Amino acid sequence: MMKDEQTVNLMTATTVARPSSTLVIGLGNPILGDDGVGWKVAEEIRQRLKSDPRYQFSYRPFGSKTILHFSPVEVDCLSLGGLSLMERMLGYQRVVIVDSMETGQSPAGTVKVFPLTSLADPMSGHSASIHDASLMTALRTAEAMGMPIPKSVEIVAIEAENVYDFSEELSPAVAGAVPLAAQAIMDLLSKEEP
Repeated sequence: MMKDEQTVNLMTATTVARPSSTLVIGLGNPILGDDGVGWKVAEEIRQRLKSDPRYQFSYRPFGSKTILHFSPVEVDCLSLGGLSLMERMLGYQRVVIVDSMETGQSPAGTVKVFPLTSLADPMSGHSASIHDASLMTALRTAEAMGMPIPKSVEIVAIEAENVYDFSEELSPAVAGAVPLAAQAIMDLLSKEEP
């Protein structure tokens, strides 16, 4: 086997053995005002999943006296898009990304849900930068390399007011959207995977 094949096989082997089939990612920067809304929603989802028995499973590995607990849904917070975001998504069947957006077409705090594939301009927002590939490009590259990309990527986006000033606080309209976005994600999770 050639070195490149070994690298791909090693990367594939380390990303496919996941106890969770779904990943929820809060994307953004928690110290840039409304840009931190993805992290706030992710924390809300963590709390909801902990209190919902549909997302809590226990098992005892063969030959062990220890009972392990896991959820079919994993929650994480990230600040980077493109290739880094794609790498975090490998091995999951389904990914839900929650992030702020600034379109100027809706009032601040508006929550929208859509598949990643419906983004008209994948180079906008946090999915890309001039120093990185867009998330869509990164996923296509991973797929071409035989990496285990998600079958479904859904976006929950909250219209933001202020993403450029240093602050750990969300604007009132965006803070008010946190439970709405969290409920939108819980609704997605309750549906069967596409």
